[in-house]
Amino acid sequence: MKQLYKYITLILLVIFTVNSSYAFIFKNKKNAGKSTENEPTDTIISTDSLQSIPQDFYSIELVNDSINENDTIDILSEIEPGITDNDLQLLQAISYEPMEPALVFDTTGVIPDNFDYMLDYMLHSWVVQRSQKPECNGNGEIVQTSDSLYIRRLASLPHVIEMPYNKLVRNLIETYTDKKRTQLEYMLGISEYYFPIFEQALEANKLPLELKYLPVIESALNTKAVSPMGATGLWQFMIGTGRLYGLEINSLVDERMDPIKSTNAAIRFLKDLYSVYGDWHLAIAAYNCGPGNVNKAIRRAGGKRDFWEIYPFLPRETRGYVPVFIAANYAMNFNEQHNICPAKVEMPVLTDTIMVSNRIHLEQVASILNIPIEQIRTLNPQYRRDIIPGDIQPYALCLPLQYASAYIENCDSICQYRADELVNNRRKEIEIYRASAPGGSGNLIYHKVKTGDTLSGIAVKYGTSASRIRSWNNLSGSRIYTGQRLKIYK
Repeated sequence: MKQLYKYITLILLVIFTVNSSYAFIFKNKKNAGKSTENEPTDTIISTDSLQSIPQDFYSIELVNDSINENDTIDILSEIEPGITDNDLQLLQAISYEPMEPALVFDTTGVIPDNFDYMLDYMLHSWVVQRSQKPECNGNGEIVQTSDSLYIRRLASLPHVIEMPYNKLVRNLIETYTDKKRTQLEYMLGISEYYFPIFEQALEANKLPLELKYLPVIESALNTKAVSPMGATGLWQFMIGTGRLYGLEINSLVDERMDPIKSTNAAIRFLKDLYSVYGDWHLAIAAYNCGPGNVNKAIRRAGGKRDFWEIYPFLPRETRGYVPVFIAANYAMNFNEQHNICPAKVEMPVLTDTIMVSNRIHLEQVASILNIPIEQIRTLNPQYRRDIIPGDIQPYALCLPLQYASAYIENCDSICQYRADELVNNRRKEIEIYRASAPGGSGNLIYHKVKTGDTLSGIAVKYGTSASRIRSWNNLSGSRIYTGQRLKIYK
């Protein structure tokens, strides 16, 4: 009981509720009202860093939408390792009125769930599997870099969007340049194909060119990337948002995977978000979690409109999104300083687009032009089942530049090649047939049963079988009676 009193004393300092949308924020009372230039007064302590909490962290405040009820139990357990499950259940039954939320700075942060998933997912793409590892100076040796050098390099980037540095940004940079350096090599190689598309569209809309790194963190530059939530393509559009910005999405065509059309849609979306917030960090955060969540965080932060000030009020996933964006900007620009070089990727730098007005299959194009079908799929990922429904409306077919003229010259041969098997195998009209005797026309007549008639005799008369007559007339046996009308299909 003495030990339990100790825990109750501890929990009296906790603004605790069973609502799973609350999190604990530890505040150093010794430093209350004393802030330094380099270090904020208040700090969120994640469950990963609880073991290092000093004893003078004894005031706890409450912030919405941060961690769940299970995380709360973990926090209590790590503060007092000797606490038992029974004690926790008793303490959990106590609830208090919440204090006013404190605006805090998270020094630990949360890495977005999709970060590792997308980087690993891209390794299975056809382009990556056919790529060659680069030969770099330093033999791929990992370079140790100081904080001051990271800061100078980020500051040297010719960017409009701020690239501030902190511990979380450092951890994410080192994830790219150390743990995921192989994926970074492939993304550097693939970027030589996709970045000109992004830069042309961004420049035409007068947006910062550094936004081209958003698809690096969204999809790892994989056009066919699909998140567990269903977001698809380079820019990871959900179906609703994609359609809102004019993308066609159906069983045959999904323009979320079209590099050019999805890029134009993403730029319109980003322009709309920036017009709302006037701040690129907030616009990027809203691209990740939606304007509603950013607006909610702004209200909870007392109307402040800076990403780092509303940081603790954002969804956990989004807190790491801007830091990942900053880390991607660093990694894609300073790769050589970390002995990382672009992989040799088989993506044609020069392509041409042909408008197709016939229904064709990508197999027809690949076979006649002698191009690997996977390469055509890579250049045209929006055609989900390899069918271009050009008979409905004209659609674009992207080919390596040297094959464009060959397509035009062989267009008829391409359309005719295995056409009945690949594209003309759908019935446009169909008749409904009735059951009939072999060789019959299917016309219905009636036979009136006379004295002496048998089912088998009637069947012989009309060139059918007794079982068919039973089926047509729902008869369970062979018994019939005089005057009965029987259906016969001839």
